[in-house]
Amino acid sequence: MVRGPTYSMPHRRRRERRTDYEKRSALVISGLPRMVVRASSKHTSVQFVEAKPQGDQVHAAAKSTELGELAWKYGGGNLPAAYLTGMLAGLRAIKKGLHKAILDIGLRRVSKGARVFSALKGAVDAGVEIPHDKEVLPSDARVKGEHIASYAKKLSTDPERYRAQFSGYLSRRLKPEDLPSVFEKAKERIASLGKEPQKETRK
Repeated sequence: MVRGPTYSMPHRRRRERRTDYEKRSALVISGLPRMVVRASSKHTSVQFVEAKPQGDQVHAAAKSTELGELAWKYGGGNLPAAYLTGMLAGLRAIKKGLHKAILDIGLRRVSKGARVFSALKGAVDAGVEIPHDKEVLPSDARVKGEHIASYAKKLSTDPERYRAQFSGYLSRRLKPEDLPSVFEKAKERIASLGKEPQKETRK
């Protein structure tokens, strides 16, 4: 699709809308490791990545699929799961000696309270220093899933709608009303990992 003799073909990943090279360059120039957050409809992943001449080096990472072994059973596509994933990755980054980072949300538009910022909040609470505007972070209540539990209680007066809305949870014998308490247990379990002996840190 030629547009003239001076037309320059964009890089493949830019054409595929996977990488904004101008934005990425600014992040790399910062000199800080990038906290790379990617979220799909069902999962969240977080990586702490450092740019090297030979390519990106991943120092610490976590995926929401790991949360099932840490007392969390409500899937990886919601705000609480994003927070827990960010916290888990943040604790792992701290153990590797990474105490500062800069957020990389890829091509996503900034949306207040989004899952990427829930993951950011989790990493910050784990102890990683990441520049951010507090206004974009979701509230503590939403991070805990209280909005989900509240909506479930409201729908409980209409059993048909309740079953239709929360069929995924109910099929696994999970009550959406219990989500905040399960979140707290999972958070405590993940936080306990940060109290384990640390490995030698980078200087």
